[in-house]
Amino acid sequence: MTSASTTSASTTSTSTLPAPIEDSLETLLELRFPARADRLKLVRGSIRAAARMCGFNDTTAQSIVLAVDEACQNIIVHGYKGRADGEIVLGMFRRRDGILVRLRDYAPPVDPSKIKPRALDDIKPGKLGSHFIHEIMDSVEYRPGPDGIGNLLEMIRRMDNTPW
Repeated sequence: MTSASTTSASTTSTSTLPAPIEDSLETLLELRFPARADRLKLVRGSIRAAARMCGFNDTTAQSIVLAVDEACQNIIVHGYKGRADGEIVLGMFRRRDGILVRLRDYAPPVDPSKIKPRALDDIKPGKLGSHFIHEIMDSVEYRPGPDGIGNLLEMIRRMDNTPW
């Protein structure tokens, strides 16, 4: 299979994401950006375009944007605790059955068992990001960074034509 060229906001040519395990993955893009909320506006359009390129309808593509945006916000707020020197690497890959999203950060390692949304019957704003992520995506896996530094989040959304 011929791979699409990688798009990167960085000038380096080496990937900071682990190589895809599946042979059937096609790289759609890799973006490296500062872990700042104001940078997410620049990233959301790329996420939407990659999801549409994989065949998702507008509604589902927007749901994928929401899930990735929430994950990035969590990295910024909870991982880097608002530090201005943080960095996020976003990789998006086409699968035969959907899309794989990888988010890599260099923040202190997180304990996945502590990543939980608040109770839905607790009526107040905020703290629902991880709930949205798990509702939108079919698979969500938190891992340590491949070189023992930071964290790696892998999310898969399969083509099922069912909007979130």
